[in-house]
Amino acid sequence: MKFIDEVVIQAFAGKGGNGCLSFRREKFIPKGGPDGGDGGHGGSIYLEADESLNTLSAFRFQKDYRADSGVQGRGRNCAGKAGEDLILQVPIGTAAFADDTGELIGDLTEHKQRLLVAKGGRGGLGNIHFKSSTNRAPRQTIPGAEGESRPLRLELNVIADVGLLGLPNAGKSTLIRAVSAARPKVADYPFTTLVPNLGVVSIEQHQSFVIADIPGLIEGAAMGAGLGIRFLKHIMRTRLLLHIVDVLPLEGDPAEHARVIANELEQFSPTLAKHERWLVLNKMDLLDESEQQAKKQAIIDALDWQGPVYNISAATGEGTKALMYDIMQHIELHHEQLQDPTFFKEQQQRLRQIQEEGRESMHQLALLRQEQQDSLDEDDDDYDDDDYDVEVVYTRD
Repeated sequence: MKFIDEVVIQAFAGKGGNGCLSFRREKFIPKGGPDGGDGGHGGSIYLEADESLNTLSAFRFQKDYRADSGVQGRGRNCAGKAGEDLILQVPIGTAAFADDTGELIGDLTEHKQRLLVAKGGRGGLGNIHFKSSTNRAPRQTIPGAEGESRPLRLELNVIADVGLLGLPNAGKSTLIRAVSAARPKVADYPFTTLVPNLGVVSIEQHQSFVIADIPGLIEGAAMGAGLGIRFLKHIMRTRLLLHIVDVLPLEGDPAEHARVIANELEQFSPTLAKHERWLVLNKMDLLDESEQQAKKQAIIDALDWQGPVYNISAATGEGTKALMYDIMQHIELHHEQLQDPTFFKEQQQRLRQIQEEGRESMHQLALLRQEQQDSLDEDDDDYDDDDYDVEVVYTRD
């Protein structure tokens, strides 16, 4: 199944049914009075989070979604049937935006949570509502109101506790394979991972967390190089970032590679760059024991690193178990801190700040790419086929 994390759709809520113009007609009741019923309300459109979904691919081809309209009212004070609401199932972590204004409508973070994205029109009023002592045979009715219609942009941000950062081929996919049942593709060439992968790490019974592996970043990703920074949005909700560094890269210096990731993270969201990040030095099995400590200290000194540092080998599993246990303790401590209302409010405010910064970065990147495309189109306009054709001259002997 193709991974789709952003789509634009059109939502059309149902129109309300018209009010009815009717009068009571019965034998021996010559002046029965008005009895026109109200129209039914139009159906609304809701998004509902479903934990069984992990992509927005269901919206890839169908773009227009319409709820049922309400039925017109009838005589004998019969109200019309209301239109059926339309429920669109989306993955947990989906955010809905008004595509024309960019306004955030809502965010779905829990299973079965619902979000109203287009409200149905109100049903019209029948003439029974207009009778009075001076108007005993009213002929006024109110038509049903139009339902809301709007373009929606749906963005999926995967829900994970831990996010993996690193250059291509740093060993992120190998690590997630070693500690969970996830089986992302692993190969000896860069950009093997093209879409985010999620894995559930089980420590003990009833103790687990979700880890997210995103495609590798390269220098200049914030300007569109490589796969760009669009996948960084999938780690905005994480509680912890693991910075995976290859201690024996094919070229370059490990410390410099770590700085590249830190710089790209800073350009994407300065607030996310300040998020708690652990340094994980991978492929330590390729070094002798005497060299491991020296290599570790050299990287720490070069980065002036103050946070936790772990030596692992994702390929052999060495050091991964201790790392996962420490992550579990960190997450449990974070859960306890969230019970404090002040801390919870700070975390929510911080998340909103990260999301705003991230969306602004992606918007600026989209504008940059559009400018580049426009520039290429202008250059193509200068191309003249005649300049490159072979000119044939016919002469008569």
